[in-house]
Amino acid sequence: MSSDYPQGNSVQVAKSKRRSGCTKIIAIIALLTIQSCATYYQANFTFNQEFENGNLPKALSSLQSQSSEASGKKQFLYFVNNGLVLSMLGRYEESNAYFEKAYIFGEDYRINYLNEAASYLTNPTVTSYKGEDHEHLLLLYYKAINYLKLDKTEEALVECRRLNIRLQQLSDRYESSNKYKRDAFANLLMGIIYEKNKEYNDAFIAYKNAYEIYQSDYNNLFQLQTPQQLKEDILRTAYLSGLTDELAHFKTAFNREDYHYEPDEATLIFFWHNGLSPVKAEWGLTFAVARQGNRLQFTNNELGFSFPFSLEGYEEKDKNALANLRIFRVVFPKYVERPTYFSSASLEMDAQTFNLEIIEDVNKIAFKALEERMVLEFSKALIRLAVKKTGEYQVRKEDKVVGSVLGIINSLTEKADTRNWQTLPHTIYYSRVPLREGHNSVKLKLIDREGKVSEHSFNYETQKRQILFHTFSSLESEIPNYGYY
Repeated sequence: MSSDYPQGNSVQVAKSKRRSGCTKIIAIIALLTIQSCATYYQANFTFNQEFENGNLPKALSSLQSQSSEASGKKQFLYFVNNGLVLSMLGRYEESNAYFEKAYIFGEDYRINYLNEAASYLTNPTVTSYKGEDHEHLLLLYYKAINYLKLDKTEEALVECRRLNIRLQQLSDRYESSNKYKRDAFANLLMGIIYEKNKEYNDAFIAYKNAYEIYQSDYNNLFQLQTPQQLKEDILRTAYLSGLTDELAHFKTAFNREDYHYEPDEATLIFFWHNGLSPVKAEWGLTFAVARQGNRLQFTNNELGFSFPFSLEGYEEKDKNALANLRIFRVVFPKYVERPTYFSSASLEMDAQTFNLEIIEDVNKIAFKALEERMVLEFSKALIRLAVKKTGEYQVRKEDKVVGSVLGIINSLTEKADTRNWQTLPHTIYYSRVPLREGHNSVKLKLIDREGKVSEHSFNYETQKRQILFHTFSSLESEIPNYGYY
C-alpha cells in the first residue's frame, strides 16, 4: 500500500465504495439474469403457443415482432422459424428468402473466440447459435419442396446440389460408423428432385444411396426400416435408366421378380409432418471436487464421470484452497420429447389405400446428435465451472464481500444452452399416389393412439405426366407441458 494515504481510512473507504458498487452491479445482473433464465422455449412462449395451436398468422406476427433477432445471436433460428411458418402459409417465395438467409449464415459461420471465452465466464448463450447438422439439412428440404410446389425444378436442383455438398461435409467430419453422418432422407429427397427433372440415372443413384443408409445406419441408430415405397422408386428409376443388371438385382433383392413398369397418368408425392420435434431443457449434476496432485478432479459418482482441471500456475496455498471448494452443481442441455398424437396415416383414392411411411425421425436424430457430443458438453460445462470458481477464489483473497458477490453472479449466470429449431416435425412420412389426368379426390386418414380416425379431403387438377407435391402438418402432441420446457 502506498504511504501517501493514511492507513485505515483509505482502505475502509475503498472497500465501502467497492461494496456499494458491487451491490448495484449484482442488483442489475440479477435482474437481467432472472429475465434471461428461461429456456428458449419459455422465452418464446407466445410464438410457440400460437404455432402449436395452428394460429399461423398470429405465430408469424409474434415471431416478426422480434425482428432484432435477425442480427442477434439467435438469427439462425429467427430465419428458419420464419421460413417454416411462411411455407406452411403457402408464401413459398418469402419462405425461401428466409431459408436462404439461414443457409448463408451456415456457410459464413465463424467462431467468435471472444464470445467463446466469455461463455466460460457466464454461459454458452452468449455465443451465436450455429444450428445442428440435421437442422441445416432440413432447411434445404423445406427450400427444395417450396420450389417444387412452385414448379421451379431448376431452383430445386440447386438445393439438391447443396444437399449433396452438406452430406459430404457431414460424412467427412466423422470417422465412426456409429455416428449420425449419413442422412437417408436427404438422399431420398435428392432422388425425387432428379426424377422430377427426368434425370433418372441420378435419381436411381440417390434412391440407391438412401436404401443403403436405411439398411445400415438408420436401422442401427434409429431402428428405422427401409420404406416399401423407396423400393418401388429404385425399381422404377432403374427401369427408366435402362439399367438392366441393376433392375434384375433389385427385383431379386426385393422379391419382386414380377415387377413391371406401368407409367401413371400423373403422380402425387405427399409428405406428412407428424407432431413436433423435441425441445431443449436443462438438467444439473452435482460434482465433488478433490485435489489430486497438480490438478482438481471433478467427480460425479452417480454417473461414474470424472473430469480433471489443471492447477498449473497456481501457488501451493492457492491449490489447497481451491481444493476446499468441495461441491458444485453444473447444468447441461437435454432434449425433451413431445410424443406424437397420431400414430399412423394413409391416403385413399378410388378405394385404394396408400400407407404413409416414415422416412425421417427428426426426434431420434436430435437425441442422437446431442448424445454424440455430450462428452464435449460435459467438458465445456466443467471448464466453465472451474474458471468461475477459481476466479471467485482469487477475488475472495482480495475482498470477501466482492468475492461473495462474484459467487452469486456465477450462480445466477449458470445456464445451459437450450436453443434449437423447435418448429420442426417429430417425424416425416411420405407416399406416392397415382393420379388421373384431370380431377382427383384424395382422402387423408390420421389415426391416433386410441384408434380414432380424423379425415381430410384434397382435390387436385392434373395434367398428363405431372408430378404434384403436397405437405400436411399435424401439430398435435401428447400432453404438452409448457412449464417444463
